[in-house]
Amino acid sequence: MRLGADLSPDQPRPALGQADASPAGVYLGRLAPGSRRGQLEALDTIARLLTNGSADAETVSWASLSYPQTAAVRAALVERYAPNTTKRMLAALRGVLKECWRLGLMAHDEYARAADIAPVRGQLPPRGRALDEAELASLFKSCQADPDPASVRDAAILGLLYGLGLRRAELVRLDVADFHCQDGVLAIRGKGNQARTAHVVEETRIVLERWLRVRGIAAGPMFLPLAKSGHLIAKRLSCEGIAQILIRRAAEANVARFSCHDLRRSFVTHLLDAGADLAVVQKLAGHRQISTTAVYDKRGEAAKIKAAELVRIPIAY
Repeated sequence: MRLGADLSPDQPRPALGQADASPAGVYLGRLAPGSRRGQLEALDTIARLLTNGSADAETVSWASLSYPQTAAVRAALVERYAPNTTKRMLAALRGVLKECWRLGLMAHDEYARAADIAPVRGQLPPRGRALDEAELASLFKSCQADPDPASVRDAAILGLLYGLGLRRAELVRLDVADFHCQDGVLAIRGKGNQARTAHVVEETRIVLERWLRVRGIAAGPMFLPLAKSGHLIAKRLSCEGIAQILIRRAAEANVARFSCHDLRRSFVTHLLDAGADLAVVQKLAGHRQISTTAVYDKRGEAAKIKAAELVRIPIAY
């Protein structure tokens, strides 16, 4: 179904990132680097829906959208995608419409009507899992079994991802100067350039300091790639490199495959299971909203049963 017949411009718009870029380019430029790819894909999908595949995020005429068209986009997305995905894609659409207004391409009343899209109800739990204690012990044991530089580095990576609940991008951005060894504090550059500090617990501090003795304390990225010979390569370890390390470590430890974010989920889940306050865990994880922290909770039905048992009715048997 073609939702808009007049949305493909006569001539291509400039490429994203140029000074005179399309509204989509301006919108994407405001996002954190880690969010741009997903939202660009969302806008491309919406543009194809609107033009029957003849335009993409760069070339569709976003400023020509009307409320009936954006409502039809919402209906089409609801049919095709899960609630969480639909919400994210509609957020991208609203963001581009707002840039059209800011750039003077739409009158405010036109923007307000087009962006007045009904909210999507429902929410599915995020994919992924929390690793149990036996799996975590196997992972660290596999690193300790071989004292080569890669194993020392990988133990520190696991220690920060699980012990501090870091996002993969946060781990990659770390520099040696971010770790203040005297007081055991790590400075973290979080999502959306939100900075926070973390107090490194003893076990995590041990594996991190072991790695720094191998790496050296010269200024630069905290984590570096290693050549097959074991020599350090003087460049920052990439997000893809971190993902490959976890895949390899999972195989060596005979643990089911997991992601960087699964270690973050484990961090949140295990803290809550130990009785930590939800608001405190929110700050430790660097979540802007406490509802996000609650969604990361992977304790499941066992936690509900345990909590329900705390309520006792004062009756005589």
